[in-house]
Amino acid sequence: MAYYYSKSGYGRRRRKSPLRKFIFFTLILFILLAVATAFFVYRALFSNNVWLDDREKVSVYIPTGSDYEDVKSELYGKGLIVNRRTFEWVARQKDYPVLVKPGHYVINKGMSNNEVVDMLRSGIQEPVNVLFNNVRGVKELASRISLQIEADSASLTNLMTDSTYLSKMGLSEATATTIFIPNTYEFYWTTTAKQFIERMYLEYKSFWNKDRLAKAADAGLSITEVIILASIVEKETTKDDEKPAIAGVYMNRLKRGWRLQADPTLIYAMQDFSIRRVLNKHKEIDSPYNTYQNPGLPPGPICIPSITSINAVLNFEDHGYLFFCAKDDLSGYHEFSKTTIQHNRNARKYQRALDAMDVWK
Repeated sequence: MAYYYSKSGYGRRRRKSPLRKFIFFTLILFILLAVATAFFVYRALFSNNVWLDDREKVSVYIPTGSDYEDVKSELYGKGLIVNRRTFEWVARQKDYPVLVKPGHYVINKGMSNNEVVDMLRSGIQEPVNVLFNNVRGVKELASRISLQIEADSASLTNLMTDSTYLSKMGLSEATATTIFIPNTYEFYWTTTAKQFIERMYLEYKSFWNKDRLAKAADAGLSITEVIILASIVEKETTKDDEKPAIAGVYMNRLKRGWRLQADPTLIYAMQDFSIRRVLNKHKEIDSPYNTYQNPGLPPGPICIPSITSINAVLNFEDHGYLFFCAKDDLSGYHEFSKTTIQHNRNARKYQRALDAMDVWK
């Protein structure tokens, strides 16, 4: 036993008991462990844990019916997660393995596990921009759209060729594409075929406002007839500034009861879109789309026309021209004429230009 001296005399020095030492060191160990755990939890939750190279963001697509393993395959396959162990720990703590939701999600630079898991488990998708233009028909439209939303080409095509379904919107297979107005639209990636078509029908109804309906009525055309004629104008020229003039020619021919004699309708009837030069033999094809043989408009559009072409028909030029022919300078513009003699002269000039370029088909 140790002794110590004081003014009052000698006394005993008390030693710390083993129990007190144990409690002290246990407390220190507990504090260190708590600090380490807190540090681990903080880093696991809030530290940056995504790798995007030099990109600012990356899209992730979780298909309908996916499970937790599918999500990990998507994230890991793209090399987006730096520390998989901490990501999976956070996912388990937040019950994400049983809360997987399909959709299009955007991983941003600097995101933490907490942010990634919260986004995925919430199902809050990033909308996608769906764009379509320069489309000929149902199959091409379905193919184009299926690349932008989850609905596949087959489901889209099936609905757009289902006569019973189409009849509910006042459509037929020939006129099914008239409700699609080319533009850029926001959709959730998980949109189904039916949801897509129904949204397009609403956009179509909105597009045909009072002003456009009044102009169609003034022209003596139904909405469907406007779109059919606009589809022909669309394929006649790429020059927006002359579309109203071309529409005016066709309106003049319709008013006189003349056949339209529109070359693009023959190409559509042939379903050979490689044709660069319409020949007399093409004019013999037996098809309701042959406007050299059949009066009036064809039964449906030959493409999905742009808004510019639709507006060109609604605002067609009121002139006296009955014919037009591509210019022989191959600029893409056209010569307009009022008589057959003038038109034939212009046509011969253009044919010679094609001959010089060895364009025979």
